[in-house]
Amino acid sequence: MKHILGIGNSLTDMLVTLSSDDVLQEYQLAKGSMSLVDSQFQTDISRSVAGCPYTLSLGGSAGNTIRAMARLGVRVGFMGKVGEDTTGDFYIQALRNVNVEPFILRSEHRSGKCLALVSPDGERTFVTHLGAAAELQAEDIDPVVFNGYDCLYVEGYLVQDHNLIRTTMARAKEHGLKVAIDLASFNVVRENREFLHDLVERYVDIIFANEEEAREFSGCAKAIDSLHYISNMCELTIVKTGMKGALIKRGDEIVEVGIMAAAKRVDTTGAGDFYAAGFLAALCEGMSLRQCGTVGAITAGKVIEIVGTTLGEETWHEILRLIEQVRSNRYLF
Repeated sequence: MKHILGIGNSLTDMLVTLSSDDVLQEYQLAKGSMSLVDSQFQTDISRSVAGCPYTLSLGGSAGNTIRAMARLGVRVGFMGKVGEDTTGDFYIQALRNVNVEPFILRSEHRSGKCLALVSPDGERTFVTHLGAAAELQAEDIDPVVFNGYDCLYVEGYLVQDHNLIRTTMARAKEHGLKVAIDLASFNVVRENREFLHDLVERYVDIIFANEEEAREFSGCAKAIDSLHYISNMCELTIVKTGMKGALIKRGDEIVEVGIMAAAKRVDTTGAGDFYAAGFLAALCEGMSLRQCGTVGAITAGKVIEIVGTTLGEETWHEILRLIEQVRSNRYLF
């Protein structure tokens, strides 16, 4: 597995740093969740947080993972849909700028936006208006895009469109690709549990989930039990356990990997996305499961030190330096 093609919602992120969680309570938003909303509801919340510090960046769960993998030296591509607007132009050019091959369709409607509300403890709550991103359909997936790729990485949020995600996975398998998925959000898993079970059993080789997502998927209270439950359905299972690290299982091999202590836990936006990026990049190199987990922990640990998911060049150099130590087994968790 060397070349990875991602598919997900092409979104621009607006990350707002909150002084309290009052706005979450006011709009009845479950902390740490992702809610799909209409444009007006998102606008109302934006007005409520006017005056709070914010940043804009390219977003989307799978988009974050794919762009991070590109910076780690993996050949990657990305499928999505944006509007015929300046935001859409920016999105496509930004992918090219970081060496991501864009397979981006255009729509007459506005490009999608994700409002990420960052709580004082660093937890993030997403309020997403998909816009043009939601118009990506199964009929848009040209099988030729799979040529030259070994793995399809699927954003779990796409599960809202059952036909799109099922058709795309089926076509990828027909072309000999492995399929990886991140379960995305506990409430999305809860609402689509039966469909996700069928999807994983039929098509998925690699699955990423945090404790809450794994619990919703498996019905098991403990992370280790969730790990065993999910691993019966796919080749490689990664259950992220927060500050404890991650549990990883492939066949009979089980590895527990710790975390990289962040200098400061500023914003957890993209932590799971960057973990998947580091893990998969290491997997593409043929590293051991412990090495893969360590690289995932490094990339996740670095992204939570900033607001947003755009790391500076100095940080990327530090990440690559640490990965070189992982390759020689001098830096493992």
